[in-house]
Amino acid sequence: MQGSAVSPSPNMSSLDWKKGQDGSALRDMNNYTFSSYYQHSLPVAVIFIFAYILLFFLCMIGNLVVCFILLKNKQMRTVTNIFILNLAVSDLLVGIFCLPITLMDNLITGWPFDIFICKMSGLIQGASVSASVFTLVAIAVERFRCIVYPFQQKLTQKQASVTIVLIWILAVTIMCPSAVILTVSRDETHFMVDSQNNTYPLYTCWEAWPEKEMRKIYTTVLFSHIYLAPVTLIIITYACIALKLFRSAASVGDVHADDDRHRVSRKKIRVINMLIFLALLFTVTWLPLWTLMLLTDYSTLTASQLNLVTVYIFPFAHWLAFFNSSVNPFIFGYFNENFRRGFQAAFRFQLCFLKMRSHRRASKRRAGTWTHNRVSVEAQPHNSACHENRKWKGLQGGKKRNELVLEDLD
Repeated sequence: MQGSAVSPSPNMSSLDWKKGQDGSALRDMNNYTFSSYYQHSLPVAVIFIFAYILLFFLCMIGNLVVCFILLKNKQMRTVTNIFILNLAVSDLLVGIFCLPITLMDNLITGWPFDIFICKMSGLIQGASVSASVFTLVAIAVERFRCIVYPFQQKLTQKQASVTIVLIWILAVTIMCPSAVILTVSRDETHFMVDSQNNTYPLYTCWEAWPEKEMRKIYTTVLFSHIYLAPVTLIIITYACIALKLFRSAASVGDVHADDDRHRVSRKKIRVINMLIFLALLFTVTWLPLWTLMLLTDYSTLTASQLNLVTVYIFPFAHWLAFFNSSVNPFIFGYFNENFRRGFQAAFRFQLCFLKMRSHRRASKRRAGTWTHNRVSVEAQPHNSACHENRKWKGLQGGKKRNELVLEDLD
């Protein structure tokens, strides 16, 4: 749950419970529950912090580079790449709004934020995940139409943009009930205790459904609409695509097609492999979290089992789900030559910039040391990284387009 920070000013000391002379305070103490302020020991907390921070930086760097590549190069604005841009934007929202808040929630026993953050994180996290899976479905359907039915009219960029708007409307709509129901409340019989033996009120962010059965129904609806049905549709469409490509490859081999046709076929297969891998990764990384949510809603867990699931298993399941948003850009770079060159150009630009700064500083030092001599500053040596970056900029400006082979994903 999310919200503005709740100031955890101590309201009592646990020693106060021992001051009663008639035993009344001790009897009251039995009605209260005390938990450690931090859920984990220091070594475990350090592991969680490192793992989540690593994902955060991977998510930010990778998805920002993908957005930069697609926005700066008009030649790459195909229908499939427009959907991939939307996928990168939704993954960025996960990294910005979900990773830090989820980390804090997993480290501290209570909910450390206010009701606004509780509702906002629930809405944004659910909407961004829903938009991601709906985008994967749109990509699969668009690929299915283009490959299995190649003579049908292709989706235009304008139609793809309208589809993305509808995706986000649907994603926000399906998460609105959760945002409305989410609330922050104080547990009057449960307190947190820090290392100085001070106690703090325990706040929780939870879905306050009028009846427990309504929560089960809503969880089932979410599971079926943003996981089970989309994954099933993606599997069916890619199975049909694979079958079509297999038959096409067999017919191409029979007629001994020329090298160009073979090259185009290989590029299409590589693109399909990338999209299939994206869909499989989403399926695998989100399955544990959905399993836990269904398990906690439909099964009767003991207090110790629920504590184990909440403190240890849920944080790992969240991390695995967020891993999907962080690794998607690197899948693009592995399977797609354009994205791979874009990543290389981005990092080479940084390397080139650092080398140029280092060279200028060295030149200034030499000039300052030998002011009594006539010193000519050396020309910037030819650098492959800088040269490659100039090639990339030439592509962006419409020059030297032969430097980069464009892959038509449509």
